[in-house]
Amino acid sequence: MAQAFRSTRVLTQEGLAPATLLVEHERIAEVRSWNDVPAAAQLCDFGDRVLLPGLVDSHVHMNEPGRTEWEGFSTATRAAASGGVTTLVDMPLNCVPETTDLAALEAKRAAAKDQSWVDWAAWGGVVRGNSEALLPMAAAGVAGFKCFLIHSGIDGFAWVDEADLRLALAQLRGTGLPLLAHAEVAGAVDVATNALHAAGADWRNYSTYLASRPDAAEVEAIALLIRLAEEFETPIHIVHLASAQALPLLAEARARGVPITVETCVQYLWFAAEEIPDGATEFKCAPPIRGLANREALWAALEEGLIDMVTTDHSPCPRAMKRRDEGRWDLAWGGIASLGLALPVMWTAIKQRGLNSSAAMERIGAWMAAGPARLAGVAGKKGVLAAGADADFAVFDPDAAWTVTPEHLHFRHKLSPYLGAQLRGRVLQTWLRGEQIFSADGSQNSLDSFVGSPQGRELVRQ
Repeated sequence: MAQAFRSTRVLTQEGLAPATLLVEHERIAEVRSWNDVPAAAQLCDFGDRVLLPGLVDSHVHMNEPGRTEWEGFSTATRAAASGGVTTLVDMPLNCVPETTDLAALEAKRAAAKDQSWVDWAAWGGVVRGNSEALLPMAAAGVAGFKCFLIHSGIDGFAWVDEADLRLALAQLRGTGLPLLAHAEVAGAVDVATNALHAAGADWRNYSTYLASRPDAAEVEAIALLIRLAEEFETPIHIVHLASAQALPLLAEARARGVPITVETCVQYLWFAAEEIPDGATEFKCAPPIRGLANREALWAALEEGLIDMVTTDHSPCPRAMKRRDEGRWDLAWGGIASLGLALPVMWTAIKQRGLNSSAAMERIGAWMAAGPARLAGVAGKKGVLAAGADADFAVFDPDAAWTVTPEHLHFRHKLSPYLGAQLRGRVLQTWLRGEQIFSADGSQNSLDSFVGSPQGRELVRQ
């Protein structure tokens, strides 16, 4: 039987409007007017709750196989579903083996079997010496490839230099697959870090950690990546841009038609260095969260379209690895746990900036659904409420006020810098391919529930 889902506020391709989604065989068959419901369809009316496309997060670390004690498909995908995210793209490091060849990709697929609550895809890895492994992974359907220009924190995922990048780009040229890059170079970081150690800097101070990862490390890396993207005519994507100092370079490259795209992350748009307490290592990530003026410049670039999308870089670890008792930024694992929180955090931040609700919702859809779907090669199938797309959507109450507590966190380790945040907007339900997978009643003390069993599928890029 066909299903009909309607609301007075549906984020369609034409904007936020009253509409009915007619769903058949897991996909949206039509987007109709609010009162155009076939007599034979099973109707679900959400009143004035907002229906958003299922969000797509193209930058997550699920850490399975091999480091399931850090996270895992089951916990990460439940967290995603609780935040209206219906598609994740998993990064190729932090798992064992790292996803740098075909055998490792198959190990990840085996680990995900019957565990994923949302649909997922995999990025392959570019490391020193594996250029010949890239095309076999491409043929097997990875969404694209990820590399680091500095030590990744994982010894098995070796960072690459310009010579390595040239070997990889020669393989990827013509495939259309993007190369994603952690854009910091080691030289600038090493110089800054050595100077801090020589000066006897206190590594419990956030200012010390911030100074150890200077803007120059990002700017230098991005200049190199722009040059290579232009030379090889191959798409390169800058992950988790943190430094606004790189924005002029990116603007000039985009104006020349260089195939380069950019994301920033929720933490860089919500937090500012001036607000981070010393020793609060749950805030540690790389590149680091920079100052307030930098944050506002990132927002301006996002609103102007220079930054294409917003992701989480959800990168959790066991509590002990954050070294919270010592408060040493140089010893703590770098990564922020946030899956499930990105939508309300972004909604709260946008509303604080005074955008009207319709425009704000449209930007959420562009930055957190359509943009990442395009990067991952699933545009038209994911991240949009349109005919032919999978029937993935979130039911969102934009007016709900709540405070983040550990009970709201569904990832494995309940440590996050967002604990205690006072937010607006709650996901009440999440639907994947026409089936409900998550439910919350929206009250401050509600117990979230997951519906049915894991039905997530891998998305294989053609």
